[in-house]
Amino acid sequence: MNRWSLRGLIFSALFAGVMIALSSMKVSLPFSTVPITLQTLAVMLAGSVLGARYGTIAVLIVIGLAAAGFPVLAGRGGLSVLVGPTAGYIFAWPVSAFLIGWFAQRMSKGKFTVGKLLLVNFLFGSLLVYPSGVAWLVHSIPSLDTLPKALTAGMLPFLPGDFLKAALCASVVTAVWKVYPIERIVGGSSGAWLGKNAYEEKA
Repeated sequence: MNRWSLRGLIFSALFAGVMIALSSMKVSLPFSTVPITLQTLAVMLAGSVLGARYGTIAVLIVIGLAAAGFPVLAGRGGLSVLVGPTAGYIFAWPVSAFLIGWFAQRMSKGKFTVGKLLLVNFLFGSLLVYPSGVAWLVHSIPSLDTLPKALTAGMLPFLPGDFLKAALCASVVTAVWKVYPIERIVGGSSGAWLGKNAYEEKA
């Protein structure tokens, strides 16, 4: 990953569109201002498919469009969204995409790829997001004055879905890598991709 590539930037823009489309699918919860959406799945996919640099750019494009007022985050946009109750989650997404991509680029590809991707995506695409997300939620909503209330409103109900998203991402990305390895986007070998035979044999 030495130089910027037009291919990588194009894919970043395309994945920004995917994130916007997935964010429109949401389910509101009666006990929380945080809706269930597929935005985190899009962040996981961006990092896993595009790598650290271009996955992060894809997420930043969406945040930038939201800041400009476009309704790209679950049908909402504007600076009010970026300082609202869910802002702590939103600003953790670029970090998540970067770390997922960083590990994806260095991951050996083999029969345990699905499990490794699931672990990386759940850790960095889900668990990493909650400290800042819940902390800002508590800051924004004074009624969340106890830890159980905060965790119920901002974390615990979402974990099973996050695990399923991570599993879905791992399955999809493993299939994608077989025909379109991440190195075709980020460039170089990243120390992991050794060709089709290595994919089938290397653990």
